[in-house]
Amino acid sequence: MKTKGENIEALEKIANGITSWIGSVPSLIAHSLFFIISFLLPLLNLVEFDKMLLILTTVVSLEAIYLAIFIQMSVNKSNEKIGDIQEDIEDIQVDIEEISEDLEEISEDIEEISEDIEEINEDIEDIQEDIEEINDEEDEEDHNERAKNVMLKSNVNSNKNEIKLLKDQIQQLQEVINELKKE
Repeated sequence: MKTKGENIEALEKIANGITSWIGSVPSLIAHSLFFIISFLLPLLNLVEFDKMLLILTTVVSLEAIYLAIFIQMSVNKSNEKIGDIQEDIEDIQVDIEEISEDLEEISEDIEEISEDIEEINEDIEDIQEDIEEINDEEDEEDHNERAKNVMLKSNVNSNKNEIKLLKDQIQQLQEVINELKKE
């Protein structure tokens, strides 16, 4: 035995099928043939004209009532879908705002890291100057220290370039988010 939900679902499928068929070319042809035959019957003296008009009017009225119901069902279903879509859009807008805030925070962090790297570079330069002074005094004993400092400076410059790339990518993402907000 079918449950109430299954029965309603089956009726909705039938209603959707009828609504789809009514709005089709075969429906137009069938209705046109029905009306032509209805008016031919009295001309061929098979049915009285008054009876044909009475039956035709009744059939057309019943069909109009059911079509109005089917159309309203379609409108209600469309409104539900539109409501769901609006909720999804609102969720997406909230997500975009959160992502935008996160990107702003990341951008600020990158700027702070950039400043720290610049300070580290300055400190490294100071240290290198000190090492050069010590090296002048100690000659070749500290060549290893100098090589380490050169490598350290090279690593810092490499990190600085990577941070600049990250900063540019975040800026591009912010522009995309701003475009999405406008849409």
